[in-house]
Amino acid sequence: MAKFSDLERLAMRRALLLAEKGLYTTGENPRVGACLVKDGNLIAQGFHRAPGRPHAEIEVIKQTDAGLVRESTCVVTLEPCSHVGKTGPCAEALIDAGIARVVIAMEDPNPLVAGRGLARLRDANIDVAVGLYSEEARSLNRGFIKRMMCGRPYVWLKSAASLDGKVAMPDGESKWITGSDARRDVQRIRARCQAIVTGINTVLADDPQLTVRHNESGLLIPKGVSAEQPLRVILDTQGRLPTSNRLLDAEGPILWVTGSHYQHSMCANGRIEQWVAPLCDGRIDLKALLLELGRRQINEVLFEAGATLLGSLIEGRLVDQGVLYYAPKLLGQTARSLYDIAPTQLADAPEISIQRIYEVGGDFRLDWTLGTRA
Repeated sequence: MAKFSDLERLAMRRALLLAEKGLYTTGENPRVGACLVKDGNLIAQGFHRAPGRPHAEIEVIKQTDAGLVRESTCVVTLEPCSHVGKTGPCAEALIDAGIARVVIAMEDPNPLVAGRGLARLRDANIDVAVGLYSEEARSLNRGFIKRMMCGRPYVWLKSAASLDGKVAMPDGESKWITGSDARRDVQRIRARCQAIVTGINTVLADDPQLTVRHNESGLLIPKGVSAEQPLRVILDTQGRLPTSNRLLDAEGPILWVTGSHYQHSMCANGRIEQWVAPLCDGRIDLKALLLELGRRQINEVLFEAGATLLGSLIEGRLVDQGVLYYAPKLLGQTARSLYDIAPTQLADAPEISIQRIYEVGGDFRLDWTLGTRA
């Protein structure tokens, strides 16, 4: 079992905090932080900021004098890459810099790396230790891990309801069930996801933009990096998307998912992309959709939609992380319900595991996951 010094433990905690600075900007890449330590001191620190920008290991090497880097220890939250992507392999950079020891939180699940970086370092006679705060590193990159292991993104499901589990009045009125603090909190979830999915009924009823409002939400973006809007995905089996709405007016890419080929002026001018998805029982096949998003290098996806689509995700056990905002309101028995699911008996009712409940302004946020079936 690998042994780690107190300084290496402190440096890894720092590296994890640094990695979190890339939470909203690393896109398809993992969130990675790194520190260099030598002679009892932390001599450099850095993190990966965005695709195409230097990886964390390169950041710390470049900011430090070459003589000081030699014989130092690199503490990094993810196995250094060993292949050439948009940047050069970090394992080779560490070898060339004369690093003596590398402490790594977790092995890279990317099949292009997956232990090869560790082997390359060891072949160069560098001392390598793996497993320091691995669970924290995995939590930071759950979307990247999900895509590498399963070929699909990590699925967030967000919903908001009154205390009696209702999402809208009988006529569909639902705007501002929750308060401004909860809405800002949703912006943070949107910002960490590379795609947001909704259904055509939500588009027609609510006319949402589904964008991330970085500035007004107080989201911290690394210096020198431009925050990008997530891919907005509209599920529209019968091709009912109107030619004018707030979603089309807002900046950012749009994927129009249909059940057959349909004509749309915004496809002709390149504003939106149409993808014809396979159907399952007359509806978009959600498993096929997730695999397509994985193919498009989406690590985390947020579903903000109506009761039918969210219910289908739950019944298909496709939810990785649920977030439910409860507002201190009672809408009554004629109001619309939260999820469209219909178990025939109590034993078939989906069970959830509650992770935590806490206040967000005047509302409550409940984080949940689907329970394991016996």
